Amino acid sequence: MLMCDFSDIREQCRLLQDGGAEALHLDVMDGRFVPNLSYGLPIVAAFRESTDMLLDVHLMMDHPENYISQFADAGADILTIHQESTENAGACIEEIHRCGVLAGIAVNPDTDLDLILDVASSCDLVLIMSVHAGFGGQTFIDKSISRIETMRDHSENYLLEVDGGINASTIGNCANAGVDLFVVGSALFNQKDYGSTLSHLAGLAEPHKDNA
Repeated sequence: MLMCDFSDIREQCRLLQDGGAEALHLDVMDGRFVPNLSYGLPIVAAFRESTDMLLDVHLMMDHPENYISQFADAGADILTIHQESTENAGACIEEIHRCGVLAGIAVNPDTDLDLILDVASSCDLVLIMSVHAGFGGQTFIDKSISRIETMRDHSENYLLEVDGGINASTIGNCANAGVDLFVVGSALFNQKDYGSTLSHLAGLAEPHKDNA
C-alpha cells in the first residue's frame, strides 16, 4: 500500500477488495533500518477502521520488539519482522504469537538464508525480499528465485511471500518457485483499473502453480 492514494484510504480499500485483492500489505519504515520513512501506528489503525481485509504489516524498522504489542493493538493480522533488525528474532516471533497475531520473518536479498531456517520453523510466513528494502518501484533481483525455492524446499508449513518488483514479467516464475503471497506495488497502483490488473496477474501466476 506504499503507493496508494492516502487521501482516501477507505476508497482505496474498497477498490482493492472489489478488484479481488486478498490482503493489504503495509510497509512500516523507520528511516533507520531502511533509508526511507513511511508511516506508523495511526495509519495501520486507519486501514483497520476502513476494511475487514487481512492486514499484512511489514515492520522495516530497528528493534521491532519495542512495538509488537502496539501494532497488534492497531489491528495487524500478520506482523513480519526482519532477521537483520533485531538481535533475537525468535523472541520477537514468540511475542507476536502471544499477542494473538500471525508471525512472519523477512530476509533481505544479501542475507544468508541459513540465518532464518531455525526461526522460520516457528513462523506462519516467510517473506523473501526480491529488492533491497526501503523503496518502491525497484527491479526484481533474479537470484531471488533460487532463494524462494530454498525456503519452499525447507518447509511447506509456512506461507511463502515475495516482495519487490512483482509484475507481469516476474510473477509466473515466483509462483512456479513456490510463492503463496505476492506483494504488488507499482505494477498495480500505476494502473487505473485495479480489478483487471489483479485478474491479469492472478491468471499469469495460476498456470505455474498448477504445474508446480
